Amino acid sequence: MKERYSLLTRDLDWEPSYVPREKLYPFTSYEGIKVHDWDGWEDPFRLTVDAYYKYQAEKDKRLYAVLDGFAQSQGHLTLSDASYLNAIKLFIQGVTPLEYAAHRHFAYLARYLEGPAPRFAALCQSVDELRHCQTQIHTISNYNKYYSGFHSWSKMHDRVWYLSVPKSLFDDAMSAGPFEFLISISFSFEYLLTNLLFVPFMSGASFNGDMPTMSFGFSAQSDESRHMTLGLEAIKFLLEQDEDNVPIIQDWIDKWFWRAYRMSALVAAMMDYMLPRPVMSWKEAFELYFEDQMLGGLFPDLEFYGIKPPRHVQQAIAEKDRLSHEVYKILHNFSFAAAFTTSTPTQDHMRWLSEQYPETFDRYYRPVWEKHERIEAAGGRAFVMGLPQLCQVCQIPMAFTEADDPSRISYRRSQFRAETFHTCSDGCQWIFEREPEKYVQAWLPVHQIYQGNCGGPTVPDVLAWYGIQEGDNGEFKGSRDALAWTAWHAEGTTGSSNGVAKEV
Repeated sequence: MKERYSLLTRDLDWEPSYVPREKLYPFTSYEGIKVHDWDGWEDPFRLTVDAYYKYQAEKDKRLYAVLDGFAQSQGHLTLSDASYLNAIKLFIQGVTPLEYAAHRHFAYLARYLEGPAPRFAALCQSVDELRHCQTQIHTISNYNKYYSGFHSWSKMHDRVWYLSVPKSLFDDAMSAGPFEFLISISFSFEYLLTNLLFVPFMSGASFNGDMPTMSFGFSAQSDESRHMTLGLEAIKFLLEQDEDNVPIIQDWIDKWFWRAYRMSALVAAMMDYMLPRPVMSWKEAFELYFEDQMLGGLFPDLEFYGIKPPRHVQQAIAEKDRLSHEVYKILHNFSFAAAFTTSTPTQDHMRWLSEQYPETFDRYYRPVWEKHERIEAAGGRAFVMGLPQLCQVCQIPMAFTEADDPSRISYRRSQFRAETFHTCSDGCQWIFEREPEKYVQAWLPVHQIYQGNCGGPTVPDVLAWYGIQEGDNGEFKGSRDALAWTAWHAEGTTGSSNGVAKEV
């Protein structure tokens, strides 16, 4: 196997004779990274291509068997509740396009990284990412026959306000240099988000009866483990090549930890509020997968190379009791302009949140949700029909509170070229002021609406431009999905139509 790996990588390399090496690989020098020996790269893709594809094909067979069985048995009716699918809508709108973007950029690195082994590793990861995109589309498309909000996810990813959070992160990474992309995606993103998304959230999918999502999640997790190993090998390789690389990489770790952490705020809301049967809270998952495993296990190893824990990490830890509540409240306020529905947590769900967040939920968040309960009992439903100020870096509406004061909105101001730019935190302000020329070009959805670039000046104009249709958005109770769910289960109870759901 070792010989075959060598034949596929190092033995296929050659020294160019009619083109200067700098012209063949023009992108590996301008970031300041010094590499003296490309053969020092060791990566986790040491399987031969035959074994790699055979193994992946076997995993796909198992996944598609689950999908067939679920579809033929009307498995969507065995979900815990139709509201669960709001998390899956957010997944396909926000995460699946990132898999495709990763596939494209790793294919790009497979051409432009200078060493043969890194090029082969990038090629393998590109194939993995494309497989993930395809399996997620096939898995989730089954729900599109029966439920709203799944029809235009790729178009929405490029346009809808909350989806600019994940899209801007990848646009940022893909417009950086090749080594910064490796640190951003293969290290920071894979380690932080993948663990939180593909382990506890997929367990939640299983607990809520979504066997297809659980199957693709755990099928992808074995690939993700390899991706995380690639990220760690990449960072160790770069650190070992030259001491001058250390401060550059430290800067990238500081930046991309905060960017990945800010994006993971959407996952926090999915875990704590969008699962009718929650399994693990965001706080518990953050402590286990980030504080214990990454901060307590990985970073002590990196100290050997001179790498310190990420800048602003203490602020992230300080926010773990509040993050999911603040993010879901934003989604609840503005879901009239989202391709999913939201609802006030039930009393049972609030009791669970109280148990998980004893220091904060009852004090800061329960009173707000109970106020919503009273308004809805009187026949109302409160939406905030205005447009929120967005953070210039992470693009999340600036509704987070200060790390040391949960009652005070956090925002920062920076000046650049005689203009004022707003960010949501010390972390985002630090990122902005480090590269203001880049972030002043951010495509901020709210600003674009004001500039007339989003279909028109009215809410219906903008929703039509987003691709949002009637039934996709707003309040879950009384929504098209909720009514259909109730009718289908009533039919199943009475036996009037054998419980077979009709497509919408």
